[in-house]
Amino acid sequence: MANNYLAKSNTSEIPSATISRLVIYLRILEELANNDIREISSEKLATLAQGSAFQIRKDLAYFGTFGTRGAGYTVPTLLRELRRILGLTRQWNVVIIGMGRLGQALADYPRFVHYNYHLSAAVDINPELVNKEFSGLKVEDIRDLSKIIKERMVDIGFLTVPQKSAQEAADALIQAGIKGILNFSPTIITVPDNIHVETVDFLAGLKRISYYIK
Repeated sequence: MANNYLAKSNTSEIPSATISRLVIYLRILEELANNDIREISSEKLATLAQGSAFQIRKDLAYFGTFGTRGAGYTVPTLLRELRRILGLTRQWNVVIIGMGRLGQALADYPRFVHYNYHLSAAVDINPELVNKEFSGLKVEDIRDLSKIIKERMVDIGFLTVPQKSAQEAADALIQAGIKGILNFSPTIITVPDNIHVETVDFLAGLKRISYYIK
């Protein structure tokens, strides 16, 4: 049984690497649950996560007490707790800024709903794209962004605009009340301390690969 993790944890004190590992644990537990596996030891979970049992116990300890000594973890219970910790028990409304090829591909991605992410809107500055539909998502004028975010209670912005437009688009999201941005643009954007940005940079991943296999 888990303690109340909200009473124990302070998000500002938890290392970002821990949150990244929780996402990995969640994916593994979902696969285990899909295969009707109900119990797992920290050692086995560590093997699947390519980490250590000590690290798993340390990561989970930020949020409470999980599992039973000598018996490990109950998969459905730990899965439920991780979803709660990661904020996946409520719907998150998302707007895509920039409906070029990447924005269109994101609109077509089928697994957002599985994690309670709802694509509420898509906007673009290009009049040739406005009013077009991609996977049932109608593109709207970026000039209406603030109204769209407020009326549809949008929580997160996907930034898929060209590099030169990224900062301006991020500023528009922030001014409209967005607190979380997933940045696909190949540049660093500057945001206030209370805004969280995650940057998706596949070229950085390729560069790391080239270093390790050179």
